[in-house]
Amino acid sequence: MPGLTIGDPLPNLDVDTTHGRINLHDYVANSFTIIFSHPGDFTPVCTTELGAMAAYADKFGQRGVKLLGLSCDDVQSHKEWIKDIEAFNKGKKVTYPIAADPNREIIKQLNMVDPDEKDPGGQIIPSRALHIVGPDKKVKLSFLYPASTGRNMDEVVRVLDSLIKASKHKIATPVNWKEGDAVVISPTVSNDEAQKMFPDGFQTADLPSKKDYMRFTHV
Repeated sequence: MPGLTIGDPLPNLDVDTTHGRINLHDYVANSFTIIFSHPGDFTPVCTTELGAMAAYADKFGQRGVKLLGLSCDDVQSHKEWIKDIEAFNKGKKVTYPIAADPNREIIKQLNMVDPDEKDPGGQIIPSRALHIVGPDKKVKLSFLYPASTGRNMDEVVRVLDSLIKASKHKIATPVNWKEGDAVVISPTVSNDEAQKMFPDGFQTADLPSKKDYMRFTHV
């Protein structure tokens, strides 16, 4: 199984989805895209997660981010399951596609196989995995959760905001950063360069080492 991880290119696959057949690279196009897998249709935690993705779709859309779900069940099963997802989540519509992978080939190439779990027929099933793919079709961030633990969608939004900012500016986001907080300027940027890049200025922390690597600004 390929060890798809941060920095690796997204395999250029054609997949069947609830929105028809799509090509992954064409779907990503020039956008950040979240590709997230689920152990199975008609399961409790997955139903809450896909419902939360639907509820957060506007937030992702405002950021120009696309969504693509994935489960090994077939497209017809997905379409029936969507009715439950929308009903449980008070009618919030699932507007993003959900890919089918009945032959378990896509999850292998996307490194989304749960090594410990099998379905009742003994076949491999997806882990609760999530890749954030950049416009360059490379993996920028991955989350991997066990089947017993649902994801935190606020954290997905938070890291997206960080990734998008870092793609536009030579910055990084410090611990527990959230939108509106100060960011840190990359150590590869000199003070002279920083003054040009960040016209609103920056603040440098006074440290015992007297090194000026802790420089904070807002972008």
